[in-house]
Amino acid sequence: MKKTTIRLRKNLLASSIIMLLSSGVALAKSDDMHQIYQDNCASCHGSDHGGYLAPALNADTLKGRSPTALRTIVMAGSFDTLMPPFYGRLSDDEIRGVIKHLQSTPKQPNPAWTIDDMKNSLKVYVKDESTLPSKPTFQIDDKFENLIGVAARGKYGRGEGSKAIFINSATHQKVGEVATGTAAHIIDFNPANPRWAYVKTDTAEIFKVDLYSMKAVRSIKTGWNGPGMGVSRDGKYIMAGSFVPHNAVILDADTLEPLKTFELEGIDPDGKHVSSDSGMIIGTPYADIFAIALENAGQVWIVDYKKDGFPVTKIEKVGRHLHDAFLTHGGKKLMVASYDDSIVAAIDLEERKLIKQLPAGCVPHVGGGSAVKVDGRTLGFGTNFGDCDKMVVSVWDLDKMEVVKQVPVSGGTESPAAHANAPYVAVDIISKDRRARTVQLIDKKSLEVVKTLDVGGHAYFPEYSADGKFLYISAGYNGDEVVVYDSNSLQKVASIPMESPAGIFSRGRVKYMTRGLSPDEMEQHK
Repeated sequence: MKKTTIRLRKNLLASSIIMLLSSGVALAKSDDMHQIYQDNCASCHGSDHGGYLAPALNADTLKGRSPTALRTIVMAGSFDTLMPPFYGRLSDDEIRGVIKHLQSTPKQPNPAWTIDDMKNSLKVYVKDESTLPSKPTFQIDDKFENLIGVAARGKYGRGEGSKAIFINSATHQKVGEVATGTAAHIIDFNPANPRWAYVKTDTAEIFKVDLYSMKAVRSIKTGWNGPGMGVSRDGKYIMAGSFVPHNAVILDADTLEPLKTFELEGIDPDGKHVSSDSGMIIGTPYADIFAIALENAGQVWIVDYKKDGFPVTKIEKVGRHLHDAFLTHGGKKLMVASYDDSIVAAIDLEERKLIKQLPAGCVPHVGGGSAVKVDGRTLGFGTNFGDCDKMVVSVWDLDKMEVVKQVPVSGGTESPAAHANAPYVAVDIISKDRRARTVQLIDKKSLEVVKTLDVGGHAYFPEYSADGKFLYISAGYNGDEVVVYDSNSLQKVASIPMESPAGIFSRGRVKYMTRGLSPDEMEQHK
């Protein structure tokens, strides 16, 4: 394991322990500390105590740590992470009891969640979808390309503040919201029918949302946690993956009925047979396939969803600890981040083979991805959230598959945003010492940082509007708003209040950006 990755995980553990109970509402005082953990902590730290959004909390990871220090952190919260102060919300006995429980509990075996469990979890909120309105109940463009979804986590990641919130990016007005119970994590849109969106939560529930009425019509729980979700190009299938348990499932996008599950396991790059978390899942506009990354096995699987039995092609030895990815070249090439190798691996989805492993700085995290044409070259931009001596944003020429430059930035970064009609590539600075409020702008021609924006809260996930005129940024904890900037002047033009916004998802990405099409190419694929 790379030293940078070890250092990253130690730093994350030190700072993110404060998320101990951040995902839930405190229960009444109880002797059942395991149940308190499952109900309040597991959606962030894993049902198996093995980590998820936040680090693993178990006897090994917490060995030797001071219970008093941990208690203080839980009570006080921290500016640098997602956790607000819990003083006055949880009793002292609850905090002491859970910390004692965690320091004596080893990592647990992966709890099961079978296809029968999924079927039994299916809920129908609108039995007759023909009763839904035939057109949107609010003003929006005909193709819904101006629609932006925001995953609002709520202050504690559970309860009233946990919503998917939708905004018209032409007017910067909120047009609807859907309560999700636990924090929304991923929002994706049906590329074949503009009325449907799909929202996946930290606790692996998927909601089918009617955007015309802004109502959830169905939901299903596909695991215990894990963010992976993709929608097929014809809008008929969803694929979802889990961290716990180690499986993935294909669903009927209309009914959310599970069709087939896949056990995620295989031989890793070091020759060991491992069971694996699900990394990214993505559909592509060029073929009837899904691509899924097996985080721990270092493999990318290509699933043919139009063929009987959903056959799988396995691409092996892609990298160690795969996670997120983005498409380019009309959806034919997939760029996959590998944490422990500090690389981004390029995969040809058409020929189903690994093309090249590209240097990618320290602990690459490409977020929703950024591929944009600049002076005739297709450039990709990759963020790196490692705590390195030299923190950079990596820039690659995706036609030649080579590094162009590594741009120094002021801290670790999580997600890039670029657009053909915008002059800057935006990256969110997630490092500590209060720089987590900022987004840096890289001129896409000079490849130099030219401006730093202080968004007024914990800065997350910049995203351009479909036309590239506006840059949306979540100002999360201590901010509680989405801020909007003019993409050329970088002047603030709007603020949209909401509780702890995180991921931002433009419906324009269904036709380009994440799915690999430029605005010019978009016209050719209508």
